[in-house]
Amino acid sequence: MKLIVVESPTKAKTLNRFLGSSFEVIASMGHVRDLPKSSLGVDVDHNFEPTYEIADKKGQVIKEITASAKKADTVIIATDPDREGEAIGYHMQWLLQEALKKTKKKPDFVRATFHEITKAAIDHAISNPEKINLNLVDAQQARRVLDRLVGYKLSPVLWKKIRRGLSAGRVQSVAVKLIVEREKEITAFKPEEYWEIKTRLKVKNGEFIADLYKIDGKLAKITNGKDANQIVNGLKKSTYLVNSIDQKEVSQNPMPPFITSTMQRSAANFFGWSSKKTMRQAQQLYEQGFITYHRTDSLNLSNEALNMAKAYITQEFGVKYYPEKTRVFKTASKLAQEAHEAIRPTMIRSIDIIEQACGLQGKKLYQLITNRFLASQMAAAKVFKTTVIVSADKYLLKAVGEIQTFDGWRKVYGGGEDKNRVVLPELKQTDKLNLQEVLSTQKFTEPPARYSESTLIKALEQRGIGRPSTYAPTISTIEDRQYVEKLEKRFHPTAIGIAVTDFLQTNFDKIMDYDFTAKVEEDLDKIAQGEVKWVPVISEFYQPFITKVKSVEKDAQRVKIATETTGEKCPECSEGDLVIRTGRFGKFISCSRFPECKFKKNYTEKIENMSCPDCKTGEVIMRRTKKGRHFYGCSRYPECKWASWTKPKGANKAKEND
Repeated sequence: MKLIVVESPTKAKTLNRFLGSSFEVIASMGHVRDLPKSSLGVDVDHNFEPTYEIADKKGQVIKEITASAKKADTVIIATDPDREGEAIGYHMQWLLQEALKKTKKKPDFVRATFHEITKAAIDHAISNPEKINLNLVDAQQARRVLDRLVGYKLSPVLWKKIRRGLSAGRVQSVAVKLIVEREKEITAFKPEEYWEIKTRLKVKNGEFIADLYKIDGKLAKITNGKDANQIVNGLKKSTYLVNSIDQKEVSQNPMPPFITSTMQRSAANFFGWSSKKTMRQAQQLYEQGFITYHRTDSLNLSNEALNMAKAYITQEFGVKYYPEKTRVFKTASKLAQEAHEAIRPTMIRSIDIIEQACGLQGKKLYQLITNRFLASQMAAAKVFKTTVIVSADKYLLKAVGEIQTFDGWRKVYGGGEDKNRVVLPELKQTDKLNLQEVLSTQKFTEPPARYSESTLIKALEQRGIGRPSTYAPTISTIEDRQYVEKLEKRFHPTAIGIAVTDFLQTNFDKIMDYDFTAKVEEDLDKIAQGEVKWVPVISEFYQPFITKVKSVEKDAQRVKIATETTGEKCPECSEGDLVIRTGRFGKFISCSRFPECKFKKNYTEKIENMSCPDCKTGEVIMRRTKKGRHFYGCSRYPECKWASWTKPKGANKAKEND
């Protein structure tokens, strides 16, 4: 009998569909050994040797797997094909070998690696067994040890200098820094006035809009209403002629298939999903055998996948939708493993089958992955672009028209119709145009946008911070720890997040440096590739780090977190002011004399001058779900049960403005 060990029951169930009675498949239910929860678990004086213990509630699972291993001829470790999966497999094998030391008959231990759960992939993996990749195990161990050292050594400093209960992390703190820096940019931003001027022009067969482009040969820059009025008056007196017409067909190539980060970003953009939700749905699709492994930064596609795409595209859409040459995308990451593939369907299935197995959410993600995969192998979309330059005495105006002439890959991804197309009337050079209207609009420059989940992942990826497996947990962590909050799908730093970031930036600037964090990630990649050993990497980081920790703990000033007052006196002691604080479960109101006065109450944020769009009597307030997600509700709840995830745009103004 052959025993196969995987992580999850769903994966075990899928494998059982393809394997005969000579195999037994058991799930370890994730990690079986980990660093202790209540102590450092790393011997910093002896090569950072980690101390592992049985993970919570895993004793019974290990007993069951050990009992099956005693009856097996071969134990096949078939955990996920990444560092985390390799580490789970390594620890499972170590525990089994220890437990079976005294038995006469010992099974062989082999590693089976596959990137999709299909019969062909499993048969190939079992027929070509490998050994545990210790380089991958070392890379996972190095990350775990590094993060444990930073967390355990830095968090007590934050407790002492800022507030109890705080924590720091090597990647999470840098992610919060991005959000804090963006908030400071927004606060410091000074809007600048500018004016847009457009003309509505007419020819025999139609009208079109042309934007002011140049004045006296220089790009138009209008910064005040006085100048705008002068230009408007000048344009009203001008003679309009078509100066030039440039027409060309432009090819728009498709985007590559998904990797982890682009899948997370697209699911956020299309569905409004968090990266955590996206990975949960992708995990289900992978374990059911519907998609390839979803933690990857490789754009590679197998020959089987390319042939599958070609057959489907030519059969469903026709040969004109398949390019003359098969598309191959180059992976940007130097350390991405080409043996891994991009995220793609294992085969093109009916979405009804997916919905039945994985529900509506699983179906949506599967369809997105499939469409992106197919689009990546389809012919370019073609757009006929016309640029018209209009002269009006000393002014030049520009109009751009676009007509999609062939949808190509857009047929399956991004919409087949070009919703933004602008059709210009038929024009020829030197045509005289009739001015119908001059439109001037005052505008102001806007500050940079706050990060959404999608743009934050992109910023981390561009800086080389984090890896496919870390984006989702990093974002979940900084939200769970109340360092940031998400309002209208955008991240805002909390007062605690700003205080911790400023303290770390002042006292631990190296750890907060983007390039340094990226270098550590590169070092972990090199460990995984077998280019460097893990202990020197940790040692190089730890020695200057711990010296700095001791210095800061001794000399740094205590930081006071800024608190916002409500303008009211405490109703209990009558001496303190009521202030808004942020705790483990969000904002609350308490007395400024805490801990002498322990008064506190729930905090609800009123939306200024906005009445409930349903009952028209209550006010719109912001609330939190039990999981910490913000939503908008009526102050008259439970009499009025109106609620919305988004701020109402057309809600009635408050009663005094009626």
